[in-house]
Amino acid sequence: MLNLIIFGPPGAGKGTQSERLIENYGLCHISTGDLFRWHTKNDTELGQKVKEIMDSGQLVSDDITIAMLKEEVEKNPDAKGFLFDGFPRTVDQAKALDNLMESMGTKIHSVIELKVTEEEVRQRIAKRKELENRVDDASDKLDRRISEYFNKTVHVLPYYEDQGRLSTVNGIGDIDDISKEIDKTVSALEV
Repeated sequence: MLNLIIFGPPGAGKGTQSERLIENYGLCHISTGDLFRWHTKNDTELGQKVKEIMDSGQLVSDDITIAMLKEEVEKNPDAKGFLFDGFPRTVDQAKALDNLMESMGTKIHSVIELKVTEEEVRQRIAKRKELENRVDDASDKLDRRISEYFNKTVHVLPYYEDQGRLSTVNGIGDIDDISKEIDKTVSALEV
């Protein structure tokens, strides 16, 4: 089983690269953002809590997020592996995810960081806003999410780097070239 985390700020290209990793390696994609949007769109009890938290620009609690992730992993017992997107955002969440995976007899093999500048992220999201209407791309919420990433979330990376599980890929450039660099990283993993 191959388990990866794709990591980067909003607009870094995680969704695009996730699609390619899923296709190339048969992974089950678990995006906390997609889970949060699904639950809020379907007005589930969890979705109501998530909406309230997201509307305030805060991060959803670890308890809620881990419970959601566990539910998603358990829905896919025959998966070849998982690709986590948008989680973890703190060292405590990284440890909780490690514990969850260990309880299931596996682990996170690598974290793939898409390195993108804040300026590039803002340009990409401006283009994305022209094409789709995502609630989490609203200017006030987006500013908080970008600030949260560059000031707080990025600090989870040393946790993985210290364990030799971090691979950084330049996320600026041709999409196909970025995919090739990610494939090199994944192919080199010992699973």
